[in-house]
Amino acid sequence: MSRNFYILAATLGFFALVSGGMTLVPSNFQPGLPANGSLWRTLALILLLAALARALVGTMSLLFEQVDGPSEKTRRPARKRRRGK
Repeated sequence: MSRNFYILAATLGFFALVSGGMTLVPSNFQPGLPANGSLWRTLALILLLAALARALVGTMSLLFEQVDGPSEKTRRPARKRRRGK
């Protein structure tokens, strides 16, 4: 599950880099696109923050999966023993 969040974070980070790079491109190379550099910087910042949030969610879900795994392994044999009695 956390791998999906990491992939989403990487994709958003890539688009944030592309948006940040668009601020450096002159406006005559961007026909039909917004030429305002502050718009591209704002979009890059929003995408970067979203990528960092998704990476944090992925890390937290991985940590919770690691904590829950051993407790689940100890619960299953105890359940089987109780059901067998």
